[in-house]
Amino acid sequence: MFSLRKAFFVLLMSALALAGLTGCVPKQHDSSIPWSRPADWEGRIPGMGN
Repeated sequence: MFSLRKAFFVLLMSALALAGLTGCVPKQHDSSIPWSRPADWEGRIPGMGN
């Protein structure tokens, strides 16, 4: 026979399995924007221009 204790145990194990499979890792938001904007002098030839 299927007892109340067995039903509770199966329900508890199912809940633990679902909790373990879902995980709790936060989503990563990747961005193509650089950390900071380039300085005015970057990308120029040294000694040439302003």
